Amino acid sequence: MDLRPGRSVLDLGSGTGKFLPYLRATGATIVAVEPVAAMRAQLAIQHPDMAVHAGTAEAIPLDSGSLDAVVCAQSFHWFANAGALAEIARVLRPGGRLGLIWNARDESVSWVAALSRITDPHEGGAPRYRTGAWRTLFPAPGFGPLRECHWPHAHRGAPETVIVDRTFSVSFIAALPDPERAGIAAAVRALVADAPELAGKDVVAFPYVTAAFSCVRS
Repeated sequence: MDLRPGRSVLDLGSGTGKFLPYLRATGATIVAVEPVAAMRAQLAIQHPDMAVHAGTAEAIPLDSGSLDAVVCAQSFHWFANAGALAEIARVLRPGGRLGLIWNARDESVSWVAALSRITDPHEGGAPRYRTGAWRTLFPAPGFGPLRECHWPHAHRGAPETVIVDRTFSVSFIAALPDPERAGIAAAVRALVADAPELAGKDVVAFPYVTAAFSCVRS
């Protein structure tokens, strides 16, 4: 995406704004749309100079053809439907781009796969990027081909921060009753204590793969 001063971009499903610093670094004019009031409140505190709107992917409160780009960071799987794509197409100018980005655990690493085996039974029917269900919408009316790229990276820090705390920031884990969460915490800490790559380490690297996708508004 050619984001720069003079361009306009929407962070759709912005959450608490974790991706906003990367967008702001481009110099583009940024607007955020987020349906959850508590998250919008956090956005307003952290980015008081930026426009933050209540709205959904199916009802974006912006003018037609007013944007050069729409970015969905860790969010598109929650609203992957034809109505949302039609609404995104409405607010994009011809030639504008839709960008989708996710950070996914690198489950080719044995201890990461073991962590997923602890957490996955609790996901219920929560939409997930890795199921690939969102891909069935593409190719999409009003958009060109979906392009994609992938690259590895790692989140480094104390195991309690980058593994345990990160596990409990996942929405379907955070929503569990306290006894279930306590059981998961015990299992995750046991994994940290037993895995050869993690045991006794003050700093560990949690491996991820970033997946980025884009398509052009025709």
